[in-house]
Amino acid sequence: MSLSILRCKPLALCAALALSPLAAQAANWSDTSVSYRTGDTFGEPGVANSVAKDIFGFTHVSGHNYGQNFLNVDILISDKNDPARGGSEGAQEIYVVYAHQLHLGKVFKKDLSFGPVKEVALTTGFDWNTKNTNFAPKVRKILVGPTLKFDIPKGFLDVSLLYYKEKNNNGIVGTSVDFDSTYRIAVAWGVPFNLGPVPLSFEGFLNHTGEKGKDGFGNKTDPETWTDIFLMADIGQMLFDKPKTVRAGIGYEYIKNKFGSKEGSRGSETTTPMVKLQWHF
Repeated sequence: MSLSILRCKPLALCAALALSPLAAQAANWSDTSVSYRTGDTFGEPGVANSVAKDIFGFTHVSGHNYGQNFLNVDILISDKNDPARGGSEGAQEIYVVYAHQLHLGKVFKKDLSFGPVKEVALTTGFDWNTKNTNFAPKVRKILVGPTLKFDIPKGFLDVSLLYYKEKNNNGIVGTSVDFDSTYRIAVAWGVPFNLGPVPLSFEGFLNHTGEKGKDGFGNKTDPETWTDIFLMADIGQMLFDKPKTVRAGIGYEYIKNKFGSKEGSRGSETTTPMVKLQWHF
């Protein structure tokens, strides 16, 4: 059953959790960073040629007594292959992701660990975007569901099964699209290790989102797979004896059926190497 995102019960749950005393706990720890990454073979649905993008990011992660918060804001600047409205320059996009994890073992004061899993969490979150193309997307997503948190020494591995609901705009046909509810399997990881004297981290995410009904053109959507993978070196530790400050690395982005577009359609796939520079403060 397709419901308006403004009336969707999980949205109320997200808001309730965000405003609850548990979610409002003062941070016990936090990490904030700004970053720059770039690649030149991104795909965009409906765009014939590969797109080069410069991406400026702001990321904040913090933990409190009962869980943790994640916020990421990206500003994406495309080249002219992905034109802005009017076609005189490349498009610009802002994309915001927020997620909150409520660690249920801490809430209920019980040991919920089993096997390699150290904790079970309830994840709630949303995505929001705007982009100045003729399509004029306005992504509004909510997500809620359980997360298994694996015991990774000095790192993390989270696997989530999430309820997914999206509303978006299609400026080509001039309509707002209320997609069907579906699921998302989300995996995120960060695994630090040393290669000789070089401190490295293998990190990234993988999301698989089910089909979500018809798009604004009346076409049936396909499941989407999206992964970003990075190998980052701790430059701050190696050069300045200041660990976890300046990091640099290489990465790769792969997307199949971007935004649920039909498999094999123009611009539906991304396969691009990337470089990334990040400063933590």
